[in-house]
Amino acid sequence: MTGRVPVLAPGEAVAVAADLAERFAKGAADRDAERVLPRAELDALSDSGLLALTVPAAHGGAGASVATLTEVVRLLAAGDPNVAQVPHSHFVYVNALRHHGTPAQQSRLFGEVLDGRRFGNAQSELGTKHVRDFRTTLRPRTASEGGGWLLDGEKAYCTGALFADWIPVLAHHGTTPAGEPGPMVVAWVERHAEGVTVVDDWDGLGQRTTASGRVTLQGVVVLDELVTPWHLTFAGPQTYGAFAQVLHAAIDAGIARAALTEAAAFVTTKSRPYPDAIATYGTERHADDPLVVQAFGEMELAVRGTEALLAEAARTVDAADADLTAETAGTASLAVAAARASTAQVSVEVTSRLFEVAGTRSALASLNLDRHWRNARTHTLHDPAAWKVHHLGRWALDGTAPPNHGQL
Repeated sequence: MTGRVPVLAPGEAVAVAADLAERFAKGAADRDAERVLPRAELDALSDSGLLALTVPAAHGGAGASVATLTEVVRLLAAGDPNVAQVPHSHFVYVNALRHHGTPAQQSRLFGEVLDGRRFGNAQSELGTKHVRDFRTTLRPRTASEGGGWLLDGEKAYCTGALFADWIPVLAHHGTTPAGEPGPMVVAWVERHAEGVTVVDDWDGLGQRTTASGRVTLQGVVVLDELVTPWHLTFAGPQTYGAFAQVLHAAIDAGIARAALTEAAAFVTTKSRPYPDAIATYGTERHADDPLVVQAFGEMELAVRGTEALLAEAARTVDAADADLTAETAGTASLAVAAARASTAQVSVEVTSRLFEVAGTRSALASLNLDRHWRNARTHTLHDPAAWKVHHLGRWALDGTAPPNHGQL
């Protein structure tokens, strides 16, 4: 896109997201079945202005609330959760830039977003001790080389990188005098810079078109003005983790709603009634079988409950941002943990149960209804919901505050 994207008010953003979700839903099953990457859909998303929602008003953006963004992501995920997940890291790193970028960095990179450009991510690594352990390191260039830094490393699960204009890379900033890794920073790298290779080798059973493959970095030049601190994120109270997690929860909630909607459409138009329902109740439609009605009522109750937890969690993050203390940050983390644990459970349950209520024909591969379960099962593995429940339990028992990291 050339020129600035629209700056959307909250109501406009939700309406635009609903419209795009309806469009994305029409091709979602075929894209999944044939693994057609959603380039056109992502371009439409960029052009719509939705990816610029959280650019601060002081920099010409909408400065949208977390509550608005969460609803936008939920709606998009109900259309196609692959399209909704691709810009997840985009929003996360816009948020990181908002908190710790210099005025010059913010002016430059927020300007890129307002011009319709996308951020990806190169964060996770394979073969390290755990998901918050990183080896990638910026090493200094000599003055004769032009100064700045060189970046080498290999990253995995780089959702969004293939479609990005800029790839934020998590790396250590040099080494300490003792030879220990330096502090963690974000190195902002152009997608097509020399030494950057994005490998589309993602073969997940679900979320198949997110292109969550690898990024390799070989001698990539990074200037000082494109390095922002990341370690400071957790030096005090923060909602960085809650922000990222509530968007993940929104994706799961969208998957659950999409599955329930498609199951209802199938049952009301394609399913035949079970003979016992005809004999006992004179049922002419499968959708009028009391057992089916009960099952849909239970699923609707579960989905509504998880959507309510999601909306409350997003509002709690907004409240913490408005008055950030250790207590408000902890409250936000716990609210998001509850939403994330709930959406993970409900999305997997509903996407599985739809086959129970829709009947044998719903299992036909040509319908691809199983993509909802595959998407839910894959995306909910992003980080363990059980640990979120654990932290909720510690708080309920003795008021223990949740840990201060990026997964809460």
